[in-house]
Amino acid sequence: MKKKVLSLLLVGAMLGATLTGCGGSGTTDNSASNAPATDNAPAADTSTNAPADTSADAPAGDQTLTVWCWDPAFNMNAMYEAEKVYQKDHPDFSLNVIETPWEDVQTKLTTAATSGDLSTLPDIFLMQDNAFQKNVISFPDAVVDLTNSGVDFSQFAAGKVAYSVIDGKNYGVPFDNGAVIGCYRTDLLEQAGLTIDDFTDITFDQYVENGKKVLDATGKPLLSMQAGECDLLMMMMQSAGSSLFNEDGSANIVGNETLKTVMETYKQLRDAGVLIEVNSWDEYVGSIVSGDVAGTINGCWIMASIQTAEDQKGNWAVTNMPSLVGVAGATNYSNNGGSSWAVSANCQNTELAFDFLASTFAGSTELYDNILSSGALATWAPAGDSDAYSVPNDFFGGDAVSAKIVEYSTKVPSNITGVYYYEGRDAVATAITNYINGADLETEMQGAADTVNFNMQ
Repeated sequence: MKKKVLSLLLVGAMLGATLTGCGGSGTTDNSASNAPATDNAPAADTSTNAPADTSADAPAGDQTLTVWCWDPAFNMNAMYEAEKVYQKDHPDFSLNVIETPWEDVQTKLTTAATSGDLSTLPDIFLMQDNAFQKNVISFPDAVVDLTNSGVDFSQFAAGKVAYSVIDGKNYGVPFDNGAVIGCYRTDLLEQAGLTIDDFTDITFDQYVENGKKVLDATGKPLLSMQAGECDLLMMMMQSAGSSLFNEDGSANIVGNETLKTVMETYKQLRDAGVLIEVNSWDEYVGSIVSGDVAGTINGCWIMASIQTAEDQKGNWAVTNMPSLVGVAGATNYSNNGGSSWAVSANCQNTELAFDFLASTFAGSTELYDNILSSGALATWAPAGDSDAYSVPNDFFGGDAVSAKIVEYSTKVPSNITGVYYYEGRDAVATAITNYINGADLETEMQGAADTVNFNMQ
């Protein structure tokens, strides 16, 4: 079984990207980051002008760490800012940050692990949260256990930490925030006699009723989603702490009452006209910023796209998402997107890597203050108490949305991703498309389970 998993991952990786060595130059990547950056994001500073003095308390050995991550204005910028913070007490420290698109990170990790030659890996690399469990389970010898690294994982949102926990051990330091928010055009809500309070701490039944009022008053749906995708379904699932997989890795689709409710709720939204489907990501963003819909539900990074509509400044508000009706453990909180830092087994100075991560991404409000303007919101709870996070955001009605979102992230239930998370998503996406077009729900859930089980075997 494990050999089949490794073979499939290797074949997919070899087809997905061209291999380059660890010491080579970075690869240019203009794709969106796990949390899109705002227009005024600072340019990435690639200099590492470290002073000549050596810090007395710096970990011994070479004081340079190599890092793989993508997106200069977001993830790479965060690393350079972390370098500056750490250099204040460790002046000989420096980073060698290599721009590496996520697809290439996955390819290089797969190739190194399956070949048995980990020497091509960097000291630290960024990994998408939804792929973390898959990679650690498939390649347990490629990454380092961080449980006793000095990082206080209790200070991060539990749902975020859970993405990189396998068999009770921590393998990732959480980075950016993907907490789900509901964003609404308050001027359009007002036309329907509603306010943002009418969308706070509500259920999806209440959401549908509010949506009908907005549709009647303005002719605009509340929500748009990309056809053939299941982001909203996965957000609903996690909001109740449910998953497509069991802890032993087996598929949890047939008989999953939460998934059934999620699919029924999605169809209810669509049938009521409260949700419309569009054909692409660009159309999705366009429907929001053009005013074709009155709001959206997505990871908090969607705010960066919303704020490009400068003429709508002051007419948006942020609150939590609706909860599922009749589902045990249902909450108004979920997550969509995000990534975490891993330390590779090739790291020659794990003490330095541990201390760097514990002192910055797991220990510095200054760092999170510095990267806030790039759209990077923390899941590290102490950052939410910073003055920078309490600054009112005029675009969102003067609300201190950054602090609010950090609070939301601490309430997100954890879920299980496992090795076949993306295969599960794809199968459910096909099932929901067939279901809303008239197919039998139970039959489609069985078909999704059969597809996942086939991939697993």
